[in-house]
Amino acid sequence: MVGFDSALQGLDRSQSSFDQAAAKIAREPLATEQQNPQDAASLADDMVALMVARNSYETNLKTIQTGDEMHLLA
Repeated sequence: MVGFDSALQGLDRSQSSFDQAAAKIAREPLATEQQNPQDAASLADDMVALMVARNSYETNLKTIQTGDEMHLLA
């Protein structure tokens, strides 16, 4: 089904974005080691990217679940 393909691709993109943001956060220096205020801003940006990726993943997953429920009712 076309809708499922799109949602599955969205899941893959979301997972990739999540993994990239998580990896960047893992490489950030500890708060006690941060000397540059831009490091804190970068961490905040990475956290936002992490949350956006999570929300996108959940949305695509819900799309697949809804499509599956509709398919069962048909």
